[in-house]
Amino acid sequence: MRLIHNIVGHFTTITRHKYEVFKNCARCGIPIQGLLHDMSKYSPTEFFESVINYQEGKRSPNESARETKGYSAAWIHHMGRNKHHFEYWKDYATDGDRKLTPVKMPINYVVEMFCDRVAASKIYNGLAYKDTDPIDYFKKGKKRRQIHPETERLLMYLLTKLAEEGEKETFAYIRKNIFKYKVYRLKRLLKNSFNRNAD
Repeated sequence: MRLIHNIVGHFTTITRHKYEVFKNCARCGIPIQGLLHDMSKYSPTEFFESVINYQEGKRSPNESARETKGYSAAWIHHMGRNKHHFEYWKDYATDGDRKLTPVKMPINYVVEMFCDRVAASKIYNGLAYKDTDPIDYFKKGKKRRQIHPETERLLMYLLTKLAEEGEKETFAYIRKNIFKYKVYRLKRLLKNSFNRNAD
């Protein structure tokens, strides 16, 4: 009976989370990314470990797995397949040391990461959620985090904007400024390319 409870509970939690991320991404102007967000959570590797370590939707099952066996196979699988996690964006440095180093994330994945963090805070904190929760949680992990400085600056900017101005203003800012600029750059690139070909 406990297994059924965990299956239903975990499925409900991740599906609610996906729906929250989709709504956030749609408000930012990237609905397709929101629709495809976290699909790997339904894969056997991630789903079944998470069912075994289900935490009643209060915290991530990955934490329980780490406490039990020292690592989370679900998390290792997840971060290697989802580009909205900064842990995905690492490569060997081109200098002599060849250390595994954080690289700058594309803007659309930083925005999806922002949407993900807002949604996760809502799911885990429930009715007690506040717009300051995502930035408070992000700050807690600062000492152990390995993230590219530019990626961190952009995410911190968006989390700060959310904490100070709220969702409506932050999502509108992303949609009107960040992605409008990207569309403008794409149009300019295509126009320049067309002009060169015409010559």
